[in-house]
Amino acid sequence: MAFIKNLFDKNFIEYASYVIRDRAIPDLEDGLKPVQRRIMHTLFKMDDGRFQKVANVVGECMKYHPHGDASIGGALVVLANKGIFIEKQGNFGNMFTGDGASAPRYIECRVHPLAKEFLVTNPHVTHYIPNYDGRSTEPEVYRAKIPVALIIGAEGIAVGMSTKILPYNLKEVLEAEKKALKGQAFELYPDVPTGGLIDVSNYNDGNGKIVSRAKFDMSDEKKIVITELPLDTTSDALLNSIENAYRAGKIKIGAIDDFTTDHCQIEIKLPRGVYAKDVEKALYAYTDCEKSISCQMLVIKDNMPTVMTATEIVKYYAKKLVAIIKDELEYEKGQLMEELHQRTLERIFIEERIYKKIEQMKTAEAVNKAVIDGFKPFKSELLREITDEDVERLLKIPIRRISLFDINKNRDEVAAINGRLKEIARRLKHLTDCAVEYLDGMLSKFKPEELERHTQIAKFSAVDVKTVVKRETPLRYDEKGYIGIGVSGGAEVLRVTPYDRIFVMRKSGIYTVCDVPQKLFVDAGMVYVNYAEKEIISEVLFTAIYRDPKTKQAYIKRCRVPSWIMNRDYFIAPDGMEVLHVDTRKNFKFTLNYAKKARAKVLKENFKTNDFIERGLKAQGFKLSAKEVESVEVEQAPEKM
Repeated sequence: MAFIKNLFDKNFIEYASYVIRDRAIPDLEDGLKPVQRRIMHTLFKMDDGRFQKVANVVGECMKYHPHGDASIGGALVVLANKGIFIEKQGNFGNMFTGDGASAPRYIECRVHPLAKEFLVTNPHVTHYIPNYDGRSTEPEVYRAKIPVALIIGAEGIAVGMSTKILPYNLKEVLEAEKKALKGQAFELYPDVPTGGLIDVSNYNDGNGKIVSRAKFDMSDEKKIVITELPLDTTSDALLNSIENAYRAGKIKIGAIDDFTTDHCQIEIKLPRGVYAKDVEKALYAYTDCEKSISCQMLVIKDNMPTVMTATEIVKYYAKKLVAIIKDELEYEKGQLMEELHQRTLERIFIEERIYKKIEQMKTAEAVNKAVIDGFKPFKSELLREITDEDVERLLKIPIRRISLFDINKNRDEVAAINGRLKEIARRLKHLTDCAVEYLDGMLSKFKPEELERHTQIAKFSAVDVKTVVKRETPLRYDEKGYIGIGVSGGAEVLRVTPYDRIFVMRKSGIYTVCDVPQKLFVDAGMVYVNYAEKEIISEVLFTAIYRDPKTKQAYIKRCRVPSWIMNRDYFIAPDGMEVLHVDTRKNFKFTLNYAKKARAKVLKENFKTNDFIERGLKAQGFKLSAKEVESVEVEQAPEKM
């Protein structure tokens, strides 16, 4: 059994780790999930400037992602609709209506030119690993220069954890990264192409909750036009939620039409006597026109799932951008130094006629030695020692190239290389300025309309359904002692909603708080019923007259009910007592009838309730008399409920 348990534990941990890292949670380094990263790798490898059939891209991608074409095709469409990774041609679906994309064989794509700039594909800067079968290589993660995780957002459910990152505005994210580089403060809030309104009071920098609303045009009081959608909603889903609310009787509408294409336009026509302002709150309360969305920025950082904030991610990318630019400059510097070395070798080899010294040599070793010895007088001009590879390269120079060698052209090329090396040296000393310059360059490559903010930040609170629904359903109480909205006949005691709770005081002194019942037996002769709201119930002064069953002595207790627990029966008198009367009037008169006994002259005694002070709910009552009480007579009937 221990072996089986250990086996299950090991396999479960491996499976959970696989789902977290390789399926559901994006990596902080490039903001991509593995399937998205493999799609981009495939597009980079296939890139020839022309559009490719998506079906062809999916087939090629299966060399790196062996989980079926459906998962790859779906992920490619989602990534293409983000706008900065893939250029698309054909029907890739509609984010406003929720319509799906055409089949992969009908649509085409190619890698976006900007993706080549912010995803580093240079194998000397990005680490590549073998793919699943070892036949090729793929990037472990790309080194991204901008906060991709924030720009495109992410959503995924793993084992025991999930991530929900809302997308942000591209311009705002890059401006925030610039401020982070300069050490300035910044704030970031989500932005989606479908627009809408959001309240970010409880957003908590990406790990809280936002309230999102559709935007209404109510210029015509007899019509509401929905012009922008809430987050994570399509016009089709919104339309269904409105129709469901109408069928359930929650909202009153005359007709509804959906004219959504590349922007939202849902028209709601209202019936006679109903105006836009009357329906607005109900739409927010009962339909997807208002949604609360909980967010959590869970990413893979240093091979571990980590919850971060939007501010932390931007600051992380600001430091990373500086490091990437440094690595790219140092790599370019190394390449230029090597090219300069080769140009210098070539110039000396031809100018000083070193090639003439090898004409009489008979062995390869002698040829190599003659070349190396020929460079000794010019050692000070070389950037490094000559290697056998350098000699081999020089010996492969054709005679035609030697005879046509242009010394001036060589000097110009060397001067250009030295100029670039000086520029690289300068940039290496001002890496932060280079990073800001790069971000400004990225922003300049987008059209102004591509950088506009679509979602408007506003201040509002989620509409509580309980505050919108009207108390229209009658709560009835009949002579048999039943109360509820399903009771036929009887007297109407309240108008309620399905969300109300009621307080019921029985004549036996037992009181209860419960949800509005369909049909509940409470007792014949109910004393009091009202909405179970503390502001209402705490204002009611209950008077209970009760007696001890053993001594037959009577007591009075005047108290209020300040609190309760739902669906629990409470007794207003002390345990074991017999309640004779319960009243809600502040002042009334009553008479106690005493038991007939020998020599007893007084058989009745009158009392006034205002002679007794109010006490706490759990306190004992005041003794009315030491005599045995048979019954109580109240001067007048209790007030109507």
